[in-house]
Amino acid sequence: MMKGRQIPRIAWPLFALGLILLFNLVFTDSFFAITVKDGHLFGSLIDILRRSAPTLIMAVAMTYVIATGGIDISVGSVLAISGSIASLMVWGGNTQYLTSAGSQYYAPMLTIILIPLVASILLGAFNGVMVSFIGLQPFIATLILMTAGRGLAQLLTGGKVLNFRHAGFEFVGRGYLFGLPFPFLLALGVIVLGTAITRLTPMGLYIQAVGGNRSASNFSGVNTRLVLLFVYVFSGFAAGLSGLVMTSDITGADAGFMGLYMELDAILAVVIGGTPMEGGKYNVGGTVVGVLIIQTLTTTILTKGIPTEYTLLVKAIVVVVVLIIQSNKMREVMGKRQGKMILKGGSAV
Repeated sequence: MMKGRQIPRIAWPLFALGLILLFNLVFTDSFFAITVKDGHLFGSLIDILRRSAPTLIMAVAMTYVIATGGIDISVGSVLAISGSIASLMVWGGNTQYLTSAGSQYYAPMLTIILIPLVASILLGAFNGVMVSFIGLQPFIATLILMTAGRGLAQLLTGGKVLNFRHAGFEFVGRGYLFGLPFPFLLALGVIVLGTAITRLTPMGLYIQAVGGNRSASNFSGVNTRLVLLFVYVFSGFAAGLSGLVMTSDITGADAGFMGLYMELDAILAVVIGGTPMEGGKYNVGGTVVGVLIIQTLTTTILTKGIPTEYTLLVKAIVVVVVLIIQSNKMREVMGKRQGKMILKGGSAV
């Protein structure tokens, strides 16, 4: 009996992205137009790459977390903490001068970058310890940091919106390198880093093993605690880097709203990309496509002038359709139909 080959999970997200791009090709003027100004590329497509960077950075790390059967809903709060620390570092931590442009004091650039990242890594390690060593459920462990972290970010900023000007730091979120937005290049760097760690070391296999069957992995000699610790540390690092990108882009930090609900976009991108929530497998390429779907859809909605109150609704509808199409049940139906077509074709020969 002949069986049809299953359609790859990434095929449906690519198809959905293609449909959105086709819609813009037909109905949105100059959507694909790219211009060069001062050696930099500009256009809607370039803007999509730049705007998608913070979510893409977080989603790549989230892919590995979900592959272990876990989840990290604290990344939005970690992003806010990172951005708040960076804003304070730009001002030397001296909050009494936050609104006095003539009294600015800038900490060294390396300090502005490293301290928020170190703090974010430590927060990720906290999640990892709670999950791997204490034994809390990932949702509960990261919910603790999600709640406390948002409050900590607001304490750091004193409940104020911090605004600043710093040409060097602003380059992180607004700069261009080789004609491309620097945030997008940072996102590519995170993808390369994650791929190198999971392909050039056994970590990729360990992540899938832990997600597939943690107990069996333990018996096989895999240090499951260190694997879980790694994915949450990497998630914390990615959230911190996203915080730096976002803060430098908007030249300020609003601890109450920075990164709010971004964890949902990151998780959605991972699931849309074909990584199952139960773990055991991961698809970083699919995650990239998932992020591009979300950001391209958002840009399309804004370009077409659809009221902002409908934005989340339209995004939700498209996401639901994509998820239904690539669900296991739908894949089984499509596989059976494809198999019947192959059998009919074979009998006709």
